[in-house]
Amino acid sequence: MSKTNQITLLTHFFCILCMSIAGSVSVFAQKPDSSINSVRSKRINKTPVIKASVPTYKPKYNSSYIQYSEVIASAKTNTTTSLRTEKILTVLKIYPNPVDDQINLILRIDRETNFSVKIMDLLGNEVVTLANERIQSGEQTKNYNIPNRLNTGIYFLKIVGGTETIVKRISVL
Repeated sequence: MSKTNQITLLTHFFCILCMSIAGSVSVFAQKPDSSINSVRSKRINKTPVIKASVPTYKPKYNSSYIQYSEVIASAKTNTTTSLRTEKILTVLKIYPNPVDDQINLILRIDRETNFSVKIMDLLGNEVVTLANERIQSGEQTKNYNIPNRLNTGIYFLKIVGGTETIVKRISVL
């Protein structure tokens, strides 16, 4: 054997020896897998108890009687809000539904106001305006013709009286 072959053979031997030593030593300081199996989890046999102090419900008034002074106090604070929340528009009936060529509305208006009736599609787009007028107070019956260009399907009838809006679903044949 030549000297170069012997040097090459020795170099390979030392490389293999170094690799075997390096392979047995953990490179990244990890624990071997066998130590994971030796760790046992704790088993809890009791259910947890939640401790809280919740006050019991005590009604404000006895025997369902309200004290007169509190009625007067609440009336003074609610007079301004009750004027704003009073209902202007009430739709009593929409017929026939499904609609073919004419729709009838029975509604009640508490005071004279602007009034509009619109037909909207399912996406909320305005399709037809049936009415846009000033209307007197009282109970009224309105009749509107449905245009022929309206396709068969489901629509919404948007009724606006003053600041109130009522939306009802209608089917068009």
